[in-house]
Amino acid sequence: MGGTLSFYLAFAPFPRRVERRIIVKKRISLIFAVFILLFVLFLFGCAQKKEVVLATTTSTQDSGLLEVLIPEFERNYGYKVKVVAVGTGEALKMGERGDADVLLVHAPEAEMEFMKKGYGRDREKVMHNDFVLLGPPSDPARIKGLSVKEAFRKISEKKALFISRGDNSGTYKKEKFIWEQAGVQPSGGWYVETGQGMGASLKMASEKGAYILSDRGTYLAMKDNLYLEVLVEGEEILFNPYHVIAVNPQKNPNVNYKGAEDFVSFITGEKAQKIIKEFGVERYGVPLFIPDAQTN
Repeated sequence: MGGTLSFYLAFAPFPRRVERRIIVKKRISLIFAVFILLFVLFLFGCAQKKEVVLATTTSTQDSGLLEVLIPEFERNYGYKVKVVAVGTGEALKMGERGDADVLLVHAPEAEMEFMKKGYGRDREKVMHNDFVLLGPPSDPARIKGLSVKEAFRKISEKKALFISRGDNSGTYKKEKFIWEQAGVQPSGGWYVETGQGMGASLKMASEKGAYILSDRGTYLAMKDNLYLEVLVEGEEILFNPYHVIAVNPQKNPNVNYKGAEDFVSFITGEKAQKIIKEFGVERYGVPLFIPDAQTN
């Protein structure tokens, strides 16, 4: 009897211990399954919120506007933006190749051709500023106060040094258009193409005492370090509109179209348009760009 009782006391708790172990294992398995699920959802989220490649003009970069807009977009939408600042022509080529997801450009005719070919899905107004004809304060060609076409003709006649970007950018396209309107085919030692962006070209014009066509925003952002002043401005021909374009995924399936859509929504939305409206006012007394998107 005593042996039976001892055996019972020794082994009676065993089922309970086994039961507890099973419960603990189940809990561990459940926690592990939840962890795996969360990890998969995280990876899926990362795949959805991957990098957005923005091909844009050097003017949006050199003016400093993107330094304000991009962090705001990244904070609010969770993307990481890779900015490639090139001329509008090259930005459009990147869109055609699928090397960019979204474009911020300023050459309306080239943009419309891009859209007609089906490379762009969405194109929306963002903002505008204007072009200005700059030159050294001494104004050797005496162009101050002339119309921009007359000024271009005068520069050509005087063979005054003129710096051109020569990079198929929106600024270069506008410059070529004005030369055509002026009836001049610029060539010779007085006409120098840099093949570089707006900032680098402005620095060269300043150093060499040359004339140059620039967007106003970049000029104002760099004005303190340039020996150049505005000599011709204010004409309709100098108007400079910017549009945002989402690259068409049907042409390039690998583009991040969702990211592009989100960027279009952001930059045409109320918060970004307010940033654009106020950008430059505190430092320069005037905005560097005027917002154009329709917001509620």
